Amino acid sequence: MSTDPLPGERQHLILRLLREQGRVFSAQLALQMGVSEDSIRRDLRDLAAQGLCRKVYGGALPATPDFPPLADRHALQAGQKHALARAAATQVRPGERVLLDAGSTNSAIAAALPDQQGLHVTTNAPDIALRLMARGGIEVSLIGGRLDPRIGAAVGAQALEAIAALRADVCFIGTCAVDAEAGLWAVDGEEAALKRALLAASSRCVVVASNEKLGAQAAHRIAPVERIDVLVLLADAPPAQAEAFARHGIDLLYAPTE
Repeated sequence: MSTDPLPGERQHLILRLLREQGRVFSAQLALQMGVSEDSIRRDLRDLAAQGLCRKVYGGALPATPDFPPLADRHALQAGQKHALARAAATQVRPGERVLLDAGSTNSAIAAALPDQQGLHVTTNAPDIALRLMARGGIEVSLIGGRLDPRIGAAVGAQALEAIAALRADVCFIGTCAVDAEAGLWAVDGEEAALKRALLAASSRCVVVASNEKLGAQAAHRIAPVERIDVLVLLADAPPAQAEAFARHGIDLLYAPTE
């Protein structure tokens, strides 16, 4: 670049690149913008202090998305969740055994599952079990354990023991962050352990991710990205992010934006 952009302009560009690419590197940004790496590092520190990114060695990652209690999450981005849920539900075949993790998007998936197809759904989320009980042709099992009110589901040793005795055709894993290199993430250690158990008990794994979850990481790693069979994205997901997942052999399914 022929002129040195102002710090505010640089920071806006850095955030745009983070959304598109999922990560940025200080050396590349400095070369692209014609400024020193020290200037870029100051920009990244400023953005991290505002909660807009997460500074790591050599660059930055998107900030971990907010994770409010389940009751509050149901009303957030409802249109996107229903679109993603309808697309995800197409991955269930008649007669299959399904493990359905807790979460507001997975609750929407429960509502989108087809009736009268002999499905067997096991979940650790009471709200999902109650939603499915009113449906025809779906057998519902509820995993017991200690109920975490923030997660809205059973976790802990009892839940893990119950899942270890199961075998399912497909599982839907809720995640607060998913990165093409670093994999699936959760904010809670017990929740991450339960999700790993669901993966181990299933032949296929479907993950649904809204745009703000792409390229982000959190405190507890669930599994490598290769463990995903199908990743359901919004139609306007950043192409660079989607291509990074496709390079790992993950099937991408797009939900229309509303």
